[in-house]
Amino acid sequence: MEEHQHKAEMSFSGDEASSVVKECVDVILGGVDYDESRVNEWMSAVVEQSLSLLVKMEKAFKYIVTCTVMQKRGGGLHTASSSFWDNSTDGSCTVRWENRTMYCVVNVFAVAIHL
Repeated sequence: MEEHQHKAEMSFSGDEASSVVKECVDVILGGVDYDESRVNEWMSAVVEQSLSLLVKMEKAFKYIVTCTVMQKRGGGLHTASSSFWDNSTDGSCTVRWENRTMYCVVNVFAVAIHL
């Protein structure tokens, strides 16, 4: 039983991370319209606050957080990523958020720290 709990603590929870990221994006971008002059500020705030809250969860992971903000103008956006890691502990999640003027896509990659 204890070993099962330890494994659960060591595995990445995409749902938990997604919830943290969604909250950050809602606070930062909720209620604002796209403004090219503020995009860098918003992206920095999203990745820094998301990373800070993920680290505060005190799980044994190294995190990589990326953010893309795009104005809604009918253009396409295609992305892809690949990783080579331990699927039993490491993981990733993607949060897609939008309002009437922009899209925001945040990726979180979590790599377990084996002590």
